[in-house]
Amino acid sequence: MTASDIAPGSAHPTGATHPLALAPVAGPASTVDGFVRQFLRNLNYERGVPLSASSDNDRYFAFAMTVRDYLMARWLEDVKRQRDAQAKGVAYLSAEYLLGRQLDNNLLASGLGDIAAEAMAACGIDIEDMRAQEVEPGLGNGGLGRLAACFIDSLATLGVPNTGYGIRYEYGIFRQTFQDGQQVEQPDSWLKLGSPWEFPHPEAAQTITFGGHTETYDDEGVTRTRWVPAWNVLAVPYNYMVPGYLNGRVNTLRLWSSRATNEFDLRVFNSGDYEEAVRAQTFAENISKVLYPEDSTPQGKELRLQQQYFFVAASIKDFLESLPEGFDLAELPERIIFQLNDTHPVIGVPELMRILVDEKKLEWDAAWQITQQCFAYTCHTLLPEALEVWSVDLLGRLLPRHLEIIYRINEEFLIAVRERFGDDELRLRNMSIIGEFPERSVRMAFLATVAGSKVNGVAELHSQLLRDKVLPDFDEFYPGKFTNVTNGVTPRRFVRLSNPGLSELITDAIGTGWLTDLERLRELEVYAEDPSFRESFASVKAANKRRLSEVLHARDGLEVSDGHMLDVMVKRLHEYKRQMLKLLHIVTEYESIVSGRVAAGDVTPRTFIFGAKAAPGYVNAKRIIHLINAVGSVVNADARVEGRLKVLFPPNYNVTLAERLIPAADLSEQISLAGKEASGTGNMKFALNGALTIGTDDGANVEIRELVGDDNFFLFGQTEPEVEALWAKGYKPSDFYQADDGLRRAMDLIASGAFSGGDRSVFEPVVSNLLYDDRFMVLADYSSYIAAQAKVDAAYQDQDAWTHSAILNVARCGFFSSDRSMRDYIERIWHTPPLL
Repeated sequence: MTASDIAPGSAHPTGATHPLALAPVAGPASTVDGFVRQFLRNLNYERGVPLSASSDNDRYFAFAMTVRDYLMARWLEDVKRQRDAQAKGVAYLSAEYLLGRQLDNNLLASGLGDIAAEAMAACGIDIEDMRAQEVEPGLGNGGLGRLAACFIDSLATLGVPNTGYGIRYEYGIFRQTFQDGQQVEQPDSWLKLGSPWEFPHPEAAQTITFGGHTETYDDEGVTRTRWVPAWNVLAVPYNYMVPGYLNGRVNTLRLWSSRATNEFDLRVFNSGDYEEAVRAQTFAENISKVLYPEDSTPQGKELRLQQQYFFVAASIKDFLESLPEGFDLAELPERIIFQLNDTHPVIGVPELMRILVDEKKLEWDAAWQITQQCFAYTCHTLLPEALEVWSVDLLGRLLPRHLEIIYRINEEFLIAVRERFGDDELRLRNMSIIGEFPERSVRMAFLATVAGSKVNGVAELHSQLLRDKVLPDFDEFYPGKFTNVTNGVTPRRFVRLSNPGLSELITDAIGTGWLTDLERLRELEVYAEDPSFRESFASVKAANKRRLSEVLHARDGLEVSDGHMLDVMVKRLHEYKRQMLKLLHIVTEYESIVSGRVAAGDVTPRTFIFGAKAAPGYVNAKRIIHLINAVGSVVNADARVEGRLKVLFPPNYNVTLAERLIPAADLSEQISLAGKEASGTGNMKFALNGALTIGTDDGANVEIRELVGDDNFFLFGQTEPEVEALWAKGYKPSDFYQADDGLRRAMDLIASGAFSGGDRSVFEPVVSNLLYDDRFMVLADYSSYIAAQAKVDAAYQDQDAWTHSAILNVARCGFFSSDRSMRDYIERIWHTPPLL
């Protein structure tokens, strides 16, 4: 078999002469010749071009489709197996899926990597060109979406029936660019050239209704209610394959795209009103247009609620329609568990009740018993403002029947609370699903807690604080309902794919099998004492830094300085993440050199890298981004610190960049105020790739520190009880400013206009916010943080000892596999064993 071109309709090497005779069979890509044949077939008959006339995008599509074809036979077989077994499955409801690029993940899962590379070489194509052509799906923003992607990967690897449900956003949250150091949001047109990984199914579209009113009617002597909606849209499903790792199992991610039920009015068009003719289409498609539309306006809030109901209603209907005819709905909890990934999908609770009561004609109590067993809720926050509420006015206007159902759920719940605790009005107000202030609203976390069979936090500390501080009355009322499942990350993407050098080193040391049994990394502990292994480990880290420098140079014109410690802070830009604390450390280091108090040669060389997006309407977060870039511009241009300090902020941080950045990092910044971070997963990825952590006792940092040991973790800051005590005492950030000379000098330098061309007004709001409204106690933890950073400097001087600690971080963090997280969900919440 050669790589010669095959024009459509010409003789094929198999002897077939017509494209319809070339239907792929199971496993056509399992040999090099088979892969080449299928690649050329896809190029000819799917893209419609010969190899000689093909574009980069043509070749990428044909290549991706060849990998896809190999997985499809297994996918279809798995779907049939699950349908025939009638086994209980997991419907994972998530507003985000931060998938990352799919090509390498699917090659790894299918075991086709070597065959594909050899086949492309036979065609005269560099497989790296195929990788470079792929665009990362814009389906998520941060940790929530990346976690969802890790979880569905693990469920497929474990062989557990699962469908992930979400929205096929036409545009991601935004593509971040910088203009004069300030964030500018550009459309994330990830679908501009299409996607070879998705399968549209317009024939399976669901009709989703909104607005209108409700009315009662007599149904053979029973008074019932029906919803009379005012308008509707279509939810069109797009399926993605989710392959398990080398196990032949393929689950499904089903994403919904909105379309108008009547997209085009020919009569209006012919009258000359072209805009009005497509108004319905434009209005409908807005629902799945953008991930997290700006919600600082009433219109934005309404669109967000439309998005949430749209994908949840479509998903629930999708599953119910898959049940066999005559299915006994009382058995529904034996077939499905709907996992609510944060509060975004909680509107699914009244939706299922509406279907069971209004459409299936079940009695309320029977429907409620079913519903309570079919949902479970994961809370991902401790911040009150992140626990979604929807105004009664908005819910009543958009989903009138659902508001009625929520009222009844709340009424019966409060009756039960009274029966248990008496007429404790304060408790009743605190537990009511309907909040009264500052406006009458529905508290979605409360609804999820009342309706869910289980409620879980995502780290030991977070789950404890969830029970003790966020929902304590509910924990008392529902003994045993609350549990913990510490988050995890998939080692397939975040070790094997992102860090091939380390993966090879691990396999050489402990053998294969660790990618699906990550606790086996414990076997690396003895190698930390081996000088030759430490040398190899350090060589891998150095190579990863060089690789990152090449990526940043090609991507953004940035470079990582040789010999520098790589100090990394990448996460969503939010004040509680405390990027400002990191920045104050940088300014402190810079000020100490330029003032002459510290010789530049005595400062440990560091390259500081930030990666973060701020929500478009989050003004102070965007100011912080501006300040980081301004500090970087000054520091990087100052000859007095050249070779010692460098600040880099590559725009548009995403999974693709993370896969290069995380393996190169020496120091991982996990510095949120204790009691504010739910878990974090970036902290896990860095530790698993051999970065040491500087962090507070917050989120999963607590578990990381317990596992790796205090000697291999740089702890600083207040504990959660100390934070509470300082708030109770009356926190005055200006007192900390006055008491610490280093802090005062750093803040005064920012306030002086040193980083804004002498204009003091530019960053005055940031300085004032810290001095007078420091909600996340940046100033209170500054002194402890600077002291911990001094310990980092001292430790980094002994590179061999640092490498020893880095190896122990890798060896002791196998607990943080998303496979383990899924086993915990299966055992504690879902009770969905693998399908054999």
